[in-house]
Amino acid sequence: MKRTAGAVTVECVRGNITTQEDVDAVVNAANARLEPGGGVAGAIHRAAGPGLAEEAVPLGPINPGEAVITGGHGLPNRFVIHALGPVYGQDRPEAEFLSRLYRNALALAEENGASSVAFPTISTGIFGYPVEEAAEVALRTVREEAEGLSAVRLVRFVLFSERDLDAHERALSEAF
Repeated sequence: MKRTAGAVTVECVRGNITTQEDVDAVVNAANARLEPGGGVAGAIHRAAGPGLAEEAVPLGPINPGEAVITGGHGLPNRFVIHALGPVYGQDRPEAEFLSRLYRNALALAEENGASSVAFPTISTGIFGYPVEEAAEVALRTVREEAEGLSAVRLVRFVLFSERDLDAHERALSEAF
C-alpha cells in the first residue's frame, strides 16, 4: 500500500529490513548502547557484519527518541540509522519519544542526502509498545514531516509479520 504527501511516497510492505536493496538508509531498532542484540538489531548487525558494531558502539549510549547514523557496512544500503524507541509503560510520554525518534531518523536521512529510508516496527517487540498505537504514531509523524523533506522521496515501512503490516496499512490510510 502506498500514499503520497507532497513529493514523498510512503509505503508499507511485508519483508526483511536487511534485504531492502533499493533504499539508501535502513533504520535499526537499536538498544541504548548500539550493540548487536536480538530482534531487528540482531538481524541488522548479523547482515552488516562486525564493522557495524565497531562504528556504532562508540556513538552510544543514546536515549529514547534519539538517533545516530553509520555506514551500511555489509548491508546493501549506504547508511544505517540507529534509533532507540521508548519502553512502553516506562519511558513516558511514550508517543512523544516515539514521534521524536521518527523525526530524528528522517532528519539524519535528509542531512546525509538519502533519497529513501526503510523503517521496521520500533518498540513493539521486547519494549512492549502495542503495534496499532506505534503504527499510528509512526505514520502520523511521517505525514507531518513529509512536507519539509527535500532529499527523502521514499519512506518505506518494512513489516516482518502480516499483523504488523495490517496495523501499518490501517494507520497509513488514516494518516494520509
